[in-house]
Amino acid sequence: MRAYLTLLLSLAAVWGSSYMFIEIALRDLEPTTLMAGRLLIASVFLVGLMAARGVLRRLGRVGWRAFALGLINSAAPFTLIAWGQKHIDSGVAAIANATMPLFVATLAIWLAHSERATGLRIVGIVLGLIGVGVLTGAQPEVDSWAVVGTLAVVAASVSYALAGLLLQRQTERIDALTLSTATILGATLALVPFGLVQAPADLPGWEASASVLVLGIAGTGVGILLFMKMLGDFGAFRAGLVTYLMPITALLYGALLLDETITAWMVVGLALILAGVALGSGLLRPSPTPEAVEPARP
Repeated sequence: MRAYLTLLLSLAAVWGSSYMFIEIALRDLEPTTLMAGRLLIASVFLVGLMAARGVLRRLGRVGWRAFALGLINSAAPFTLIAWGQKHIDSGVAAIANATMPLFVATLAIWLAHSERATGLRIVGIVLGLIGVGVLTGAQPEVDSWAVVGTLAVVAASVSYALAGLLLQRQTERIDALTLSTATILGATLALVPFGLVQAPADLPGWEASASVLVLGIAGTGVGILLFMKMLGDFGAFRAGLVTYLMPITALLYGALLLDETITAWMVVGLALILAGVALGSGLLRPSPTPEAVEPARP
């Protein structure tokens, strides 16, 4: 149990901090350039890791679909989150992104037809959406851009959810490291040209540069490795519980290091969203084997 808690808290700390580093990097970089840099660094890290393990040849056997899925698994949601954070605080973005398991449940019911629309699931989905509404109105300064920014992060959650369902088929024949590397490479190839177009004329400051480096290596590369370790050692359900801790760590980072405000209604919105996730994903159903909760990566 100690090993599990160590991994769980470490992953929550790493992924929760990503929102803070995005906030810092956005001071000098446009969202597309920021995320192109993050993906490029993550690609180098993951390809290097595969080369060190002597399994780089596996990338040639994954097929084009795995690379293409990087568009909705990384390129689109990364950019949407960064764009949204231009208008909302990092903690708010983390809470909004925690809705991802709700959309996994929704898509699994109405698109994939792989889950049943039980009463608890419907209640969970509705609770989560109410939580998003409360969260949107709970921000210290609410204007039309704050609403749009929150919805952009929610759209990123939908993109993650759709990608998760599509990637399930790929996991049957491709190991986690190879699949993660392929999707990150696909996202990098798609986003880097746009990132170069929006690149600033002057070099970004050291804080922004360091933030992009941390996002690429820790937030993406190390985060994926920690999650794979948890999957292998403790199963998908326990690994997915990081979903409940990420918004909390992100709120703490934002409040302590970025001087962001945490309002009582933000906490209410977080509670509603997490309760919705628990019900919608099957965590609170009266069953001896609850289903895995898909985590939302920032």
